[in-house]
Amino acid sequence: MTTAEPILYNPFEPGYFDDPYAQFAQLRELDPVHATLDGNWMLFRYDDAFRVLRDPTLSVDDRNIRSSAKSEQFSDIRGTDKEVRSMLGLDPPDHDRLRRLVSKAFTPRAIEALRPRVQQLVDEALDRVAGSGRIDLIADLAFPLPFQVISEMLGMPDADMLLIREWSNHLVETLDPIISDDDARTAIESSLRMSEYLQEVIAWKRANPADDMLTALIAAEEDGDRLSSAELGAQVSLLFIAGHETTVNLIGNGTRALLHHPDQWGRLLTEPDLITSGIDELLRFDPPVQISRCITLADMEIDGHTIEAGSFMATVLGSVNRDRAKWGPTADQLDLSRCDAGQHLSFGSGHHYCLGASLAKLEGQVAIGTFVRRFPHAQLDDGPAEWNGRINLRGLERLPITLG
Repeated sequence: MTTAEPILYNPFEPGYFDDPYAQFAQLRELDPVHATLDGNWMLFRYDDAFRVLRDPTLSVDDRNIRSSAKSEQFSDIRGTDKEVRSMLGLDPPDHDRLRRLVSKAFTPRAIEALRPRVQQLVDEALDRVAGSGRIDLIADLAFPLPFQVISEMLGMPDADMLLIREWSNHLVETLDPIISDDDARTAIESSLRMSEYLQEVIAWKRANPADDMLTALIAAEEDGDRLSSAELGAQVSLLFIAGHETTVNLIGNGTRALLHHPDQWGRLLTEPDLITSGIDELLRFDPPVQISRCITLADMEIDGHTIEAGSFMATVLGSVNRDRAKWGPTADQLDLSRCDAGQHLSFGSGHHYCLGASLAKLEGQVAIGTFVRRFPHAQLDDGPAEWNGRINLRGLERLPITLG
């Protein structure tokens, strides 16, 4: 490819799901501030993404997009039904108000207090498969662990895990830049079913209050903190989905990366405490969230390009985390001792920095660290990886491993 040839971001290119980073490298070099065919913009360099993510004058509220084929698609399908948005799609001060209501449950002290329980859940999951000599890391560990943790934090009653996972899978597809009409309809239907289920849970919790996050959110609503019942359901849905979907990918992607890099697997065996900081390198190397978005409220210039007000901009986290201008010539290599790995942007930055980052890291540390210690001779089964097919929440559908 020469610089005279056009280059387009193409998530449907053969091999993209196995390795999107090769395409990212080309775009980062040849067209780092990339205009897409539908009028959006994508940023592939670390410095540009860092600047945008921390810019308080930018919005995440989709109502500020000048025009969007995707939003028009959903409006046409949804009709007159109004969408109640979570804090993920709100700007300050509404975002800040909602974030304050749940932030106490995510303080470093509160998260660290969960470590013994997380360790217990990991040990129990691995005990169940130890005798069989095999594991599907996603179904047997990566999915049930964060699901159980966020359920207990919220104080959710016992639920149908597989049904909620199906709804969640449909909902997170809306985070991809492109979605078919059929998938959009399925996502809207799943959103309605999830909302109905959560309203039943909230009613149950009103009658059965306890020392948990959901009780605290209900109390805030009843104290007149302007949190409507619909808002309450939207925030709980976000916490429930975000509390497990991305962590599934972190545990799956991180374990796969280590098994593909036996030198780093070996380092973790001889230096088990390396997982504490090494989890940041796994997040940098193959992030569970590949894209974060924002909307311009006024014209702005990036590298000689004028981004008009009302434009949708995607910061491509999977690309910026491997930018050689930031990480040097070893940017595409996995190095658990990388001293500046914690500067990755996998959790975003600025006032929308991921609220559950500490929880995700703790679960990843315990799950991956314990798995490596218990099964030092584990090996990936033969055959291609089974990816979930999502452009944004990049993760594995299955990860079969022989325990050795």
